[in-house]
Amino acid sequence: MAFLRSAVRTVARASAGPLSGIATPEKWVVDWFTGDMANSAGVRVDYDTAMMYAPFFAGVRVIAEDLGLLPLFLYERLTRGKRRATGHPLYSLLHDAPNDMMGAMAFKESLQGHAITWGRGVAYVVTHERTGVVEELWPLRPDRVRIKIRQMGKGRAERWVQYRDDVNGIYANLAPGEFLCINGLGDDGLTGYSVVELAANSIGLGLATEHHGAKYFSNGSAPAGALSHPGNLSPDARKRMADDWENIHRGIDRAHRVAILEEGVTWQQVGIPNDAAQFLETRKLQVTDMARWLRLPPHKISDLERATFSNIEEQQLDYVSSALSAWLTRWEQAVLTQLLLPEERARYFPEHLVDALLRGNTMARYQAYAIGRQWGWLSANDVRERENMNPVSGGDAYLVPLNMVPAGPGQAPAEDDARAAARRYARLLRGRGIAARDRLAEAWAPKIQEADEEIADLERSKVGELVDEHLAVGGRGRGERSTSAFIAALSVLYGDDGPIAEAMTALWLPIITAFAADVAEDAAAEVGHEDDVDLSTWAHAYTLAHVAYRMASSFGQLRKQTEQADTQEDAAEAVVDRLLKWQAERPEQTARWEAAQLPNAAARETWKEAGVRELKWVTQGSQHCPYCIKLDGRTIAIEEPFIAKGDEVDGDDGQSLKAKRNTFHPPVHAGCRCQVVPVV
Repeated sequence: MAFLRSAVRTVARASAGPLSGIATPEKWVVDWFTGDMANSAGVRVDYDTAMMYAPFFAGVRVIAEDLGLLPLFLYERLTRGKRRATGHPLYSLLHDAPNDMMGAMAFKESLQGHAITWGRGVAYVVTHERTGVVEELWPLRPDRVRIKIRQMGKGRAERWVQYRDDVNGIYANLAPGEFLCINGLGDDGLTGYSVVELAANSIGLGLATEHHGAKYFSNGSAPAGALSHPGNLSPDARKRMADDWENIHRGIDRAHRVAILEEGVTWQQVGIPNDAAQFLETRKLQVTDMARWLRLPPHKISDLERATFSNIEEQQLDYVSSALSAWLTRWEQAVLTQLLLPEERARYFPEHLVDALLRGNTMARYQAYAIGRQWGWLSANDVRERENMNPVSGGDAYLVPLNMVPAGPGQAPAEDDARAAARRYARLLRGRGIAARDRLAEAWAPKIQEADEEIADLERSKVGELVDEHLAVGGRGRGERSTSAFIAALSVLYGDDGPIAEAMTALWLPIITAFAADVAEDAAAEVGHEDDVDLSTWAHAYTLAHVAYRMASSFGQLRKQTEQADTQEDAAEAVVDRLLKWQAERPEQTARWEAAQLPNAAARETWKEAGVRELKWVTQGSQHCPYCIKLDGRTIAIEEPFIAKGDEVDGDDGQSLKAKRNTFHPPVHAGCRCQVVPVV
């Protein structure tokens, strides 16, 4: 894409030329044969004329400029809070200048204007040829961009951008990672509706009223009429009389001149006065209509008819929390998913700083903070976090009034104040710990799924070769053709030192180790353990155990499919069907299971090292199975299982679940979202 990088810079530096001409007739040919966007006002509406309509241009400018002026920061997540990731290559591109010709505001307001008017704002992402690091961002002309969906197989699809610049002879297809696309509301989530196209009637009506007003003043600020002569005039005389009248009275400069009528000529007005046509009311309504299309409070485009000192601040807050907030979120999610690598998203995130637009309501915010601080559900650091400030030492304490006691006559606190506060704080941390492990699970599940997809593809390839060699009719292999030979080869393939086990260990071990380290950090903080907890040895053993289980399970399933088949051909078909099923379903199932199991297992190991003695089972999720409900609240010693091998857990329906192994932590079944928490 080096040629596109050079071409984009060249086009950006060149002066803007006409969109079409004899050499490049694409625009005027379309205009000539198809006309412009259909509307009932009979006025030409396209992307150029729409921006000449003052209320629409004002609305687009308000949103684009407001979004452009808000700083966009790239943050790094901390255990508590965040910090600006100034060392990341994207930080300066998003906050300062995306390229050497424009600042961040110019880039953002340009792309935002495209997103509103065209339904998409697309920028070309320039990356380093060897490292792939993003170096520059260049906005692309929206009339030269088309969004395409490319099918990739296995039920997957990718969004590509087709760029066509007939003026400069530049044609390119941009793959994911080579473009940044900002789009609004749309029917497929990949590209947005064009407001110009949807609002063509409203814009056309507004342009028509402007045109009507202009014609009214150009005709001398007087309505149309007729000159009446008592006799019959020749065509030349009629033309001469009309021309003389136009020359004397047409135009604003000639308005209100005295008219001298000769030979019995009289003036008869036939036009409709502007107030009868409700000209001014129509123009006012169109301003409100444009605000409605763009989801703006009318005062943002200078319609102050219904604005008062008492409601304009609330309208401003509504604008920030609705219209502008939606676009800010779209920008942040586009940067997160299109410019950050998958492995970076758990660590970094973009966020706009909107404090400048909310300063008018500072008093109300601080009053709300004071109430929360006084009654104990907000700490100083909670408040600072909401105000985009980092935490301070000692700011995690929750305060309550001294006269607060449990309700009831004569009832006294069961514990002293210090112990009760410690227990409340521990409960709070446990709640945050569960939420933190849920977030970690969501961040690591896609990586586990991606690794398992590679394993499933490898199994499909390796086992497929054995099928061709030992089972398939007309196969290319030279080995013995029998089910016993196939099973023997299969046992070698799935052996402890086989290629499948080796590949699975290489893919899973770094993921499991890093996932467990993140869980350990949060779990240690949850119980106030300040020393580092190293789970690398445990993660290695965990990985090997799961690889061994997978090898035994996969070999057992394929062997069963082979032995139950009547013929070698049936066996080959059954084995291939099972491999395809694994490719389609198993990666997602594995990711869900590990996202539920590993956080609980790693947290338990961390708490054992931190000296925690007891664990409690917490059932959560919108739909609980009867067995999980029975386990909710059960407390056991940390070394003991919640369910011992051979134990039975009775359900509400009279059925019982018999444990096949010791269960030290959730999950107990597919879809189980239960967790264990430390008893402090």
